[in-house]
Amino acid sequence: MSSFFALLEQLNAVMLSVPVLATLLGAGVLFTLWSGFSQYRSLTHGVALVAGRGIDTRGGQGALSHFQALSTALSGTVGLGNIAGVAIAVEFGGPGAVFWMWVVGIVGMALKSTEVTLAMLYRDMSNPDDPHGGTMYVCRRGLAAMGPLWGALGKVAGAFFCVAMLTFAVTGGNMFQAWSVADTTQAYFGVPQWISGVVLALLVALVVLGGVKRLGQTADKLVPLMCLIYVIAGVYVLSVNAQTLPDIFRLIFRSAFAPAEAVGAFSGASLGMAFIFGMKRALFSSESGLGTAPIAHAAVKTPEPVTEGVVAGLEPFIDTLVVCTITALVILSSGVWNRGPVGTWNVPPAMTQIQPGEWEPAVSELPTQSSETFRPGDPVFVMLEIDGERARLHGEVAVLENGIGLRWQRHVGVSTPVLVEPGLFADYRGSTLAAKAFDTAHAGLGKWMVTTAVWLFALSTIITYGYYGEQGMRYFGVKDRGVLVYRLLWCALVALTCLGFIRTSREVDTLSTVALGFMLAVNLPVMLLLGTRAMGAWHDYFRRLKRGEIALPPRKTIAR
Repeated sequence: MSSFFALLEQLNAVMLSVPVLATLLGAGVLFTLWSGFSQYRSLTHGVALVAGRGIDTRGGQGALSHFQALSTALSGTVGLGNIAGVAIAVEFGGPGAVFWMWVVGIVGMALKSTEVTLAMLYRDMSNPDDPHGGTMYVCRRGLAAMGPLWGALGKVAGAFFCVAMLTFAVTGGNMFQAWSVADTTQAYFGVPQWISGVVLALLVALVVLGGVKRLGQTADKLVPLMCLIYVIAGVYVLSVNAQTLPDIFRLIFRSAFAPAEAVGAFSGASLGMAFIFGMKRALFSSESGLGTAPIAHAAVKTPEPVTEGVVAGLEPFIDTLVVCTITALVILSSGVWNRGPVGTWNVPPAMTQIQPGEWEPAVSELPTQSSETFRPGDPVFVMLEIDGERARLHGEVAVLENGIGLRWQRHVGVSTPVLVEPGLFADYRGSTLAAKAFDTAHAGLGKWMVTTAVWLFALSTIITYGYYGEQGMRYFGVKDRGVLVYRLLWCALVALTCLGFIRTSREVDTLSTVALGFMLAVNLPVMLLLGTRAMGAWHDYFRRLKRGEIALPPRKTIAR
């Protein structure tokens, strides 16, 4: 089984390599220029549409309002990646990753507008109260318009996308979210994982079993609430650390174009690392170009398909340029990303060669002077220098023969590593790093803030991906009774995931990443092939809007 997952990880390295991600970024730049900077339209006309002031939608078909469709899509994208993913990007890509995250977030707005416009043009309206749409319908209907051969290819591509999307929904949209909730709640409050799983499953069932309209009604309340809570907490931390913000912004821009200096727990980052980590975080967090969000947007009620493409451009703005930025600034301003050691040894330990080519620190005792109380299982690391490069060597606190001490992983290499920081560092991983950053403003804030955010973000993601998976089932011809069975199984999976058979999220994450790569491999070429159709409809809509040929919403009159 380990060799199987090793093979999948190698496949991920190719499918989500820098050239592939750079191609996706290039497509975003292309559609930005082709649309005449759609970002401006989203931030102006898109906001008006969400507020009900853009056009008269009374003659449109669909199930959700623009606001509900946007909230539903956001409930799938605003998730744990906005906390843990951003923390990882900053920790390994440095401050410069934040700049590239902003750049990709901006061009991602154009990607999202384009893919949603295509989904609206080719959605299935056979049931006006429950529309079906997404990349699979764009493949089947859009490519069919290019000829019989393309039509046959489109059917295969649509089915392939659905299989990948269902895999991603089950692993990344359900199991990973449920496992993270149970793990975080147990770590902070000692609640058994199965209890968290049962509670979460019941909450999911209350929404999922009600269909798309209940999903929209829930999302338009849950998403603004969870974003507001998180942003307020983040702004509070930034206000406490306000004196550091000018230096932080200078550091972000400087590190975006030059290597970031290694300090404390930060091992340093090249320009390439900053670019890669920032780009991955922005693209994966907002899911721009992946083809998932169009499934939610396709359910909107509107007589003009392009309007939802305009609204969809707001999604990366909110997800990346607001929520992700809050997390990044909190971490950077708190100083936890380049923190010092939690304890130092009186005599810095040497590195011992256990056997040829394998090294570990010659110490198993915890430092006598430590600012943190360690428990068995806590991850730690020391900072090494190897051939002029800084690197972490990880270990964990463990119960040894002579009491609680340190068990190290081994460094494998030809060169002799040198300990460059004389102390032991606590290893804050993902959301824990963000929690520690919140704690710098107020003790305990991180514990409650991150736990609350994990519950809300995971709940919204599981609900939305349940709907995405349902649409994949319907694409394969599953009828209402089969969909009900799917919904029940979806809710049950939430609870089953938390029974303890998943010890680490590595395998789940590997499977979900493979599925994500295949979704991208289908959606991006289809966007480029049908880009002319999307951009033609886009420019036609704004020409008609400018000429006054599109009905505006009726003015509200005061009853006399």
